[in-house]
Amino acid sequence: MTLTQLGEAHWGPAATGHWIWQSRRLLGSGDALWNEATEALLTWRIKTRSGFVVEPLEPAQIGDQPRLQAVLGPIAIDEPIEVVDTLRSASRVGFAYRTRPGHPVRGEEAFILTRQGQEVFLEIRSLTAPSDRVCWRVAFPLLLVAQAFTRWRYGRALLPNRV
Repeated sequence: MTLTQLGEAHWGPAATGHWIWQSRRLLGSGDALWNEATEALLTWRIKTRSGFVVEPLEPAQIGDQPRLQAVLGPIAIDEPIEVVDTLRSASRVGFAYRTRPGHPVRGEEAFILTRQGQEVFLEIRSLTAPSDRVCWRVAFPLLLVAQAFTRWRYGRALLPNRV
């Protein structure tokens, strides 16, 4: 089981020494939105539309370690990750990844689409702690600010006008 409990409708993270963050946003409604958002989520577009480079752009699979880079103007920061869970059902779709050594932070992040009737929601769950590398540990407060901005972008990445 992953720390972000991808398959659980209600997340009750245990005390892990991580900053805990969760959001849920209504994206819209209807079959077309559900189908398009599902495809976009599972092929990493929530990340690419939020300023990241992901290679390869293939559906997330447990064990995958895609190349992930945060791009900030002329600067690209490698973010080593590994997909630790995926989920695909009629009303719940998503994936979770953990950070690997060398990532600017330690933790896990999950992106989950849920469907209630015709309404489609995006839920994001995140556990964040300082990196294992000293250079990133020093920058941790700035990384939390960058993370908040990135989360705002995640919330917009699958809106109907984007999928």
